[in-house]
Amino acid sequence: MPRINSPDELEKVRNEMVSRRDPGRACISICAGTGCLASGASEVISAFKAEIEKQGLETAVDTKGTGCPGFCERGPVLVIYPEEICYLQVKPEDVAEIVSQTIKEKKVVDRLLYVDPATGEKAIRESDIPFYKYQVRHIIGNNIKIDPKSIDDYLALGGYSALARVLFRMSPEQALEEVKRSNLRGRGGGGFPAGRKWEESRNAPNDIKYVIVNADEGDPGAFMDRAILEGNPHSILEGLMIGGYAIGSHEGYIYVRQEYPLAVENVIIAIQQAEAYGLLGKNILGSGFDFIVKMHRGAGAFVSGESSALMTALEGRVGEPRPKYIHTAARGLWDRPSVLNNVETWANVPLIINKGADWFCQLGAEGSKGTKIFSLVGKINNTGLVEVPMGITLRDIIYQVGGGITGGKRFKAVQTGGPSGGCIPEDKLDMKVDFDELTRAGSMMGSGGMIVMDEDTCMVDIARYFLDFLSDESCGKCVPCREGIRQMLKILTNISKGNGREGDIELLEELSETTQNASLCALGKSAPNPVLSTIRYFREEYEAHIKEKKCPAYFCKEIVSYWIDPEKCQACMICLRKCPADAIEGGKKQIHAVDQEKCTKCGTCFEVCPPRFGAVKRISGEPIPPPIPEESRMVLRE
Repeated sequence: MPRINSPDELEKVRNEMVSRRDPGRACISICAGTGCLASGASEVISAFKAEIEKQGLETAVDTKGTGCPGFCERGPVLVIYPEEICYLQVKPEDVAEIVSQTIKEKKVVDRLLYVDPATGEKAIRESDIPFYKYQVRHIIGNNIKIDPKSIDDYLALGGYSALARVLFRMSPEQALEEVKRSNLRGRGGGGFPAGRKWEESRNAPNDIKYVIVNADEGDPGAFMDRAILEGNPHSILEGLMIGGYAIGSHEGYIYVRQEYPLAVENVIIAIQQAEAYGLLGKNILGSGFDFIVKMHRGAGAFVSGESSALMTALEGRVGEPRPKYIHTAARGLWDRPSVLNNVETWANVPLIINKGADWFCQLGAEGSKGTKIFSLVGKINNTGLVEVPMGITLRDIIYQVGGGITGGKRFKAVQTGGPSGGCIPEDKLDMKVDFDELTRAGSMMGSGGMIVMDEDTCMVDIARYFLDFLSDESCGKCVPCREGIRQMLKILTNISKGNGREGDIELLEELSETTQNASLCALGKSAPNPVLSTIRYFREEYEAHIKEKKCPAYFCKEIVSYWIDPEKCQACMICLRKCPADAIEGGKKQIHAVDQEKCTKCGTCFEVCPPRFGAVKRISGEPIPPPIPEESRMVLRE
């Protein structure tokens, strides 16, 4: 690669790249993110390359693996340009038909299109699919267009133009002021204004300063940062360098969790390519600005995502939080000023520099500007990554973008903010999603996890599940966090088993308050959120578990039983054949019964019993009717 020594040379290289690319030429972009690779994307990519060569179309068609476009549930996903035809759940055996029909004959393969489950209508273009149609994808929109292992793809779409702008047309103070005016708030959880953090580091009295990417994404079900790192790593490098220039730093770190091997691979390649072009390293673009980036692989601990713990890990020690009497922006890594932002925050910076703070502020709520990427998972039809404007309602995310609840069931709650977030009920679906509104509702933005729950979800068990996760992930350094979470988990476990006692709810609230106020770091301070929010909005479920020994959602195994109504049993033997524990008694043309000693309460019998019979019943908080004696089980009428 030739070194680029000035902004003019950068534009010349970019223009040459664009001129060599025919906008009318067919290009098959296939998602090669972790989710689609797990669904067989690498085999699909190989099949396309082989089929195109077989049909002699090498000079007419481009094929490339790209980053994640978000619709992970329907992977492998591919988009054919310039028509923007989108095919979902593509298999290697579909490839020959796609090449013959779509590439050569310009015909659409109907069976691979998105079909709206409500209307039955098919969407040909990616932008017509409801999952994409209602999003505003400033950050992840280019993922499907870029080969993350090719810096040329990033340059062709305007990459590194923001870096050139700040180095030659803006002073560090002006770059900092633009980020401050945008009111960009950190997308990693706390929502602290990025510009204010940068300013504190810039003003700190130390010549050596650092900028750091926090890619230690540990929330269950969250993969926003992973998708950006895997799909568009150069956007992170560009944002990081702009941040370094603004605060007077010449060294950056990217802290990536060990479980993200593809992200690590693509970032390392991106660093090497940027260095080869002279866009990273000494005298960048001939500006006199020097900047290096180092990669660090984390050990995988959830608590390492906390700022002081992450910096401790970067220093080569165990990633444990430390008291922050002084902000890490002033004294962080090696006691030097350090700006730590997460992946999505850094990815916004080049957009703000290129398009301006006023453009960025056009979207969003009063105190939360721009867009936010969420990991939309759970009991919802369209799962995956969604990027929407701040201020959108929960209802629009769940029902327009997400396509509603699976199985036509009733929505019950949505948990936002990861394991330290809170659960928001149905009567708040019209609440606007931004940092401040979520906090007022007893939850938080967090890094962007969003888990949708339906009527079959037990809210006591949800609180227990997240406390179990946090108990394991607490570093144990401070007593309020270590023992507070452990004791809350013990109480929640007893309640879910039907062993709850009067006063347990009040004790949970008291423990939550102490843990919040006395814990050293954000893990302990936010850990009670799942408990407090479920008590706040679903207190009646706690009371049912404690007073009636009943689980209203019929989820908690210890207080749920299954029983077959002899008046409705048709002796179809489906439950008998499907029961994994051989707990169903009966025979052909005989009324069945559940052997309560053998039953593991897995619920299989309830799930497989034909709805028209409805013979298998769930019981919680009430006695099980006595079984019919075997000798009295009459043979059913013919």
